[in-house]
Parts: sequence; structure tokens; C-alpha cells
Amino acid sequence: IDSGVVSGGMIPKVNCCVRSLAQGVRAAHIIDGRIPHALLLEILTDEGIGSMIVGSAFTN
Repeated sequence: IDSGVVSGGMIPKVNCCVRSLAQGVRAAHIIDGRIPHALLLEILTDEGIGSMIVGSAFTN
């Protein structure tokens, strides 16, 4: 965030993801809900369509 990679409306989304990781969530996803089947495409495909934020100890 400080470096400008994350800006605008993404800042609160990323902050929520980071807080979730700090509380023990293994991975958090940010997806565009306007895209049909976005959740399924993010979770069930190798490519995904959003951003997955993970803690440093994440394993598939």
C-alpha cells in the first residue's frame, strides 16, 4: 500500500484480507462480483480471475 501498488478502492479490501490472515484465515480472495460465476472461476480453476492473498506459510 505504501509503495502505491494498491490504491483507491482496493486499499480497504486488502486491509480486510490482511486482518483476516492475522486472525488465522489461510487465504483471502478479492474477486469482481459483476462477472458471472466469478467465485467458481476463482476457486475451481488454476488460472482464477481475481487476487488471492495468502500468509507466508500457505501450501496448496
